[in-house]
Amino acid sequence: MTVLPMVIMLFCALSAHGVKVPKRQFRGAWIQCVNGQFQGLSKEEMQRTLTYQLDELQKDGVNAIIFQVRAECDALYQSSYEPWSKFLTGVQGQNPGWDPLRWMVDECHKRGMELHAWINPYRAKTKGTTALAYNHIAVRHPERVFQYDGLYILNPASAANREYICRVADDIVRRYDVDGLHIDDYFYPYPVAGVQIPDAADYRASGTSMSIGDWRRDNVNKFIRQLADSIHHTKPWVKFGVSPFGIYRNARPGVDGSNTRGLQNYDDLYADVIKWVDEGWIDYCVPQVYWQIGHKSADYATLIRWWNANAANRPLFIGEDVERTVKYADVDNPNTNQVAAKHKLHEECRNVGGTVLWYAKAAVDNYNSYGIFLRDYYWKYPALQPLMPFIDNKAPGKPKKLKAYKNDTNVLLTWRAPKGKGWQDEAHRYVVYQFAPGEDIDTDDASHIITITPHLSTEIRRPQTKGKYTYVVTALDRMSNESDIAKKNLKIK
Repeated sequence: MTVLPMVIMLFCALSAHGVKVPKRQFRGAWIQCVNGQFQGLSKEEMQRTLTYQLDELQKDGVNAIIFQVRAECDALYQSSYEPWSKFLTGVQGQNPGWDPLRWMVDECHKRGMELHAWINPYRAKTKGTTALAYNHIAVRHPERVFQYDGLYILNPASAANREYICRVADDIVRRYDVDGLHIDDYFYPYPVAGVQIPDAADYRASGTSMSIGDWRRDNVNKFIRQLADSIHHTKPWVKFGVSPFGIYRNARPGVDGSNTRGLQNYDDLYADVIKWVDEGWIDYCVPQVYWQIGHKSADYATLIRWWNANAANRPLFIGEDVERTVKYADVDNPNTNQVAAKHKLHEECRNVGGTVLWYAKAAVDNYNSYGIFLRDYYWKYPALQPLMPFIDNKAPGKPKKLKAYKNDTNVLLTWRAPKGKGWQDEAHRYVVYQFAPGEDIDTDDASHIITITPHLSTEIRRPQTKGKYTYVVTALDRMSNESDIAKKNLKIK
């Protein structure tokens, strides 16, 4: 089937589902470095590549970028703790001459997007890395690292390692204006048949009465809680997010898990994600539910419903595989792919508050028209970030002295920031709404949002229809609490 008929048929399916676009939704995309997409590029080439990706993702409606800045105890930013990443120049420790993280923070913020710095906490060397810099942690402290199937892993049993990772994360949070600190699904290593984790001596030395599995989970629990405390002590508004593997546990006698048969966070990676959610140690959870609806061992529909029912104590977003979503046919309508069916499941799962795309470039490349589906339908209108009242629920004051001007082509709005004394009541971004003549002012209707901007002015294409338009501007604080409205009428002749 050619792309155009497929698009037409899918939009018919979308219309049949009657999807309502929510006003608040986390719309993220992972931009990874570990795949080598930036390796060997000059500063100008990498910035050009990222600029294009950010521009396309903005058109697709993305409002948060999760940018990988530490893939193997290295850095895509200026660090006094770790060497420059080989995924920049091809040589670990070689200075690229600029700071990608600082540049990305600025570029995302000017587009109204959040930037979440993504680190791999324990992985110290990927399989493809053959040379480590002199100041790499595995070179300086080989006793704190173990090898596993060609990887180097910072031993989770080591309190010194927990402290070290927290110092690295704190350095990022303290020096960069990031909106979030994000870790992925690499805790204890993914198991390989016949290969044992070399931590038996550490387990015996601990003197614990716990099983080795419980002991490993406890090591990771201690780290998660310590990292959360560290982040929020430095900057309370920086969100701490985790994207675990998509299966928590497989259901079996005595085990309350999902009806799946696959790798498990709890039993295989020693990551008790639901405990982190229930204890409030993390601020949001993004399980990587990368499979298709109808997968025999890990059905997407089964898993999204399971997470919806069991991980509601913190904001829940779903990690979505772009390529699989558009590759596989809808099980109920084989003439279309699974885009509409998956989004219908999102609608039905009331605790699911957003999506993170794996991976950004697949959406940017409009793989099988996925980008078109986002920008023309699902994410057509801008969305505010989901609320996190457990961090802060106090809204800022409303914008001051809103003014509206018109010329032959555009409408210009300007305003002043409300007064604020600290991060909890300072305006960080602004939401601009437009209402046509005769329309009620309903700021819950996302279709009226024109833009979300960090600036104190914006320019809007002038309406073609004559009449009195109403423009509304509200202020958002760092946690996206929204102020009362400032409004201005403008007559278009």
